[in-house]
Amino acid sequence: MTPTAVKSEDTVIGQVIAKFTVGDPSLFEHMAEDIDFRIDHFRDDTNVSWQQATSRPALMALFGRLAEEVFPKGTKALDVSTSALGQGWYLTRFHQQFFYGVRQCDVTSLTYIISHEADGLLDYFRETVTTVDNI
Repeated sequence: MTPTAVKSEDTVIGQVIAKFTVGDPSLFEHMAEDIDFRIDHFRDDTNVSWQQATSRPALMALFGRLAEEVFPKGTKALDVSTSALGQGWYLTRFHQQFFYGVRQCDVTSLTYIISHEADGLLDYFRETVTTVDNI
C-alpha cells in the first residue's frame, strides 16, 4: 500500500500531538487502556529505557517524568505531517523546538512516529528521535 498524506488534525495521533504541545492532559482520553508506547533515540547516549509504557496509568507517569526532565518549558510544533499507511496505521513526522532539560539549552528535534489507532483510540506508538540539535 502506498502512504497517503492526510491532515494530521484528522487523526488521533495528530490530536494527541496537538494536545501535547499545549500541555492539555485530555490527550490521555485518546489513549487505549492497553497502549503499547515507546520512544527510542537514534545514536544518542541518553538513557531512554524508562520511556515506555503498556498501560494508560504507566503512560501518565511517563509523561509526568517527560515534563520534568525533558520538556520543563513545554514544546512548540514546527511541523507535523502525517501519512496514512492503511488499516489504522500512520507515519507522522514531528519537528519541534523546546528547552531540553537534559542539556539545559534550547533545541530542535525531528522525530518519526509509527502509530496505530482503533475505535478512536491510539493503541500503538513508536517514536524514533532522529536528531536533537542545539540552537
